[in-house]
Amino acid sequence: MNGRIRILLAEDMHMVRGALVALLRLEPDIDVVAEVESGDQIEPATREHRPDVAVIDIDLPVLDGLAAAEALRSSMPDVRTLMVTSLGRPGTLRRALAAGVDGFILKDAPPAQLADAIRTVAQGRRVIDSQLALAAWDEGQCPLTDREIDVLRLASIGSDATEIADTLSLTTGTVRNYLTIVVNKLDARNRVDAIRVATDAGWI
Repeated sequence: MNGRIRILLAEDMHMVRGALVALLRLEPDIDVVAEVESGDQIEPATREHRPDVAVIDIDLPVLDGLAAAEALRSSMPDVRTLMVTSLGRPGTLRRALAAGVDGFILKDAPPAQLADAIRTVAQGRRVIDSQLALAAWDEGQCPLTDREIDVLRLASIGSDATEIADTLSLTTGTVRNYLTIVVNKLDARNRVDAIRVATDAGWI
């Protein structure tokens, strides 16, 4: 890419956003043209300022970073997206790739690494943090069956055993058996821990 790279930065923590802007402005080929603090502000600001790359924190209020990136990809596919996160979870990486983001790095990466990632993404290439990629590779395949995933997904949104049974046309006893099996398969302490494990791995 010729010329300077225009950046939109989406970060809800004011001090972090200010520090990132200050660091990026030290780069000779990067211009921060817009700053927003919530996911719903990304698309309007992108339409107004026309950045080359949107640098998006994954944990944003109103509309989370992944949903905002996915919406941006649909409405303005020429804008590249680089996700940053403080949560180095393989499931998060898989969800980001499924959303079609162009890059994914940890928020505590050195400033030079962030700047290089922006340049790489702006050139049309993909950037994935190597530690996250290895973690996702090591995570392996989901050990749960489709029905076990259905049961756990419903449990994760607060449905009790009776509600899950009604939704999936099962008996309440069968639902409880499924939940026990899931807890054992995931080596979890309880149902809540199983939901956490499955969510972190990107299985539900």
